[in-house]
Amino acid sequence: MVGRLPDQHTRVIIGFSDGSHLYFNDQRKFGFVKLVQTEQVEQDDFVAKLGPEPWDKSLDRGGLYVRLQKHPKMMVKAAILDQTVLAGAGNIYADEGLFYAFIHPERRVGSLSQREVAELLKGLRESMEKSIAVGGSSLRNYVKADGSRGDYLDQFAQVYNRTGAPCHRCGTPIQKIRAAGRGTHFCPTCQKI
Repeated sequence: MVGRLPDQHTRVIIGFSDGSHLYFNDQRKFGFVKLVQTEQVEQDDFVAKLGPEPWDKSLDRGGLYVRLQKHPKMMVKAAILDQTVLAGAGNIYADEGLFYAFIHPERRVGSLSQREVAELLKGLRESMEKSIAVGGSSLRNYVKADGSRGDYLDQFAQVYNRTGAPCHRCGTPIQKIRAAGRGTHFCPTCQKI
């Protein structure tokens, strides 16, 4: 259980008529809250620019490959984190998906084959589905509505937050670098540049 709310990271408190509250905590200040009429959500500037989510069927049979190839010189890690290219795949799942597909995070998008991108999409979906099933990937103070922590990182993480630990495939120590401005975990043997 995390400490009492609200705390120093509480940015918004929504009160309900029954006296309960919903707290929006954002330690890193990446998020925001915006109230929009339901019928206007799709026209909102922010929402309209979002790419498809990993489960979107438009990504199957080469759709993600086509989207990525619009940025051939970009590092693949940066492209995955670009929410206009692919919405919802954050840092943890980018690292996990790249590991699944044997792709180094600093490779340029233009060097990826359609098969590699298909494997990347498969890895993103698999890691995110596992995470959803176990309640997410609590690192510091995130908790589910019932106060319990998600344990994707403890149960399933292959590379993320495992710096120095042996790769589950080959035994090589997992490395951490900065790629796309983010801490990036990978296996230097399984994910050669």
